Amino acid sequence: MDHHHFKGKDIPHIRLTSKTTIEDLVDVFSSTGYNARQLGDAAKLYARMIEEDAVICLTVAGAMTPVGFGGIIKTLIEKGFVDWIIATGANVYHEDHFARGFPVKQGHFEVDDMVLYEKEIVRIRDVYIKFIETLAAEDKVVQQMFRDQLIGKPFTTAEFCNIMGKLSAKNAKYPEKSFLVSAYKYDVPVYVSTLKDSSLAMNLGVHRLQNKVYNLDFVREILEQAAIVYNSKKSAIVELGGGVPKNTAQQTGPMLDQILGNNDGGQDYIIQITDARPDTGGLSGATLQEGKSWGKVQDAHSGTVTVYADSTIAFPIIAAYVLATQKPRKPKRIYKDLSKYYSKLQQDYLQNVHKGKAKIKRKH
Repeated sequence: MDHHHFKGKDIPHIRLTSKTTIEDLVDVFSSTGYNARQLGDAAKLYARMIEEDAVICLTVAGAMTPVGFGGIIKTLIEKGFVDWIIATGANVYHEDHFARGFPVKQGHFEVDDMVLYEKEIVRIRDVYIKFIETLAAEDKVVQQMFRDQLIGKPFTTAEFCNIMGKLSAKNAKYPEKSFLVSAYKYDVPVYVSTLKDSSLAMNLGVHRLQNKVYNLDFVREILEQAAIVYNSKKSAIVELGGGVPKNTAQQTGPMLDQILGNNDGGQDYIIQITDARPDTGGLSGATLQEGKSWGKVQDAHSGTVTVYADSTIAFPIIAAYVLATQKPRKPKRIYKDLSKYYSKLQQDYLQNVHKGKAKIKRKH
């Protein structure tokens, strides 16, 4: 796009009133500049994803659930605004505290952590978690969940999280306080991008020492994620932070194109909320435009918005906006169709190999 002209919208002299709504606020953001404008544009792009019935992936980096944001994710699932999820293990592990009624409290960041250690208080910035009453209690829950589950057979983290959601729905004190429970009920696959880098996998250790073997089929997992995109007419991502969840979602494009020769072209839409710099070479700060060179996104000039902001501030705003402006969608229930999606991708790939058509090419 050529932006080298003086034909843009006039910047308004903003007026807020006691009757200003979230819709009004997003319109205000969109009419201004800097990251306020990007935030407004991101909220409207999320609405567009929903209106065009795109298959929407939510990626969740860091630890958003310890500050209660699992409740927002739960609502988006139930409204049909999130179809599949890629999260860190921390977000899955800490979400279950709320379902179990284990204490998580506001604390402070200006503290002596030597004192907190002696008092058995674990800190995530200004959030406090009790070592015994919460962490140790949660560890027992996870260990019990998987004592006899997934032993000795290949599994994916989507299956792992589906089991957590199912058992929490049945046994937790407050199942309504878990996005994993809603994901289970609405057939939303939840993948953990790096299972072994979390307390979830650490808790499998007590069973592994008793010779129970857990075989994570990470290759099938990669193919399932690519198959979701392959079987979608339009595909989109809302990225909270960067890290491995971001890359896991975006690598579906290179998986389809670079590896399988499908000429897919990547995601139709991506929203990225990040505080990472693009000049360090890290994936968390990599621009969505850079992703086009890898085939991660369809267009380097449209369909993408990056907001340089704290996800804990920006995410509730864009979520509130789509909840206020968009009608609920019928759940896509992708989890129950994963095998079908996988088989379709496999069948087409093998047919192309047989016909000599599975060649690396670029979509123009």
